[in-house]
Amino acid sequence: MTAFSDPAVRLYRMEEARRQIQKQLEMIDRQITRHMTAMISQLKPKRTVFRRGDGLDPGGFLERYRSHLAAITAERQPEIDALSRKLARQDRAIEAMRARCSPPHDHAA
Repeated sequence: MTAFSDPAVRLYRMEEARRQIQKQLEMIDRQITRHMTAMISQLKPKRTVFRRGDGLDPGGFLERYRSHLAAITAERQPEIDALSRKLARQDRAIEAMRARCSPPHDHAA
């Protein structure tokens, strides 16, 4: 029996491949977060003159932040979707492999 045909080795490799895909998804999330963090100073309103009674619009900043976040996320969405589908396939394959490799349970005892 070769090492690759050993079910435990195959399961380990499948789990490792799944961890790599999960790391890629987390990396994309961190990149988006970093990009938005760097962009916060640009989203703040620029005020050259203070007018009495003219308060800042807190909703405006949030609206700009959300629209930029949506745009950045939309750019990466095809990649995120592909990795998410791949992750789901790997989860199903790992569960199937575990079901085949696990010894049958004796429920009569």
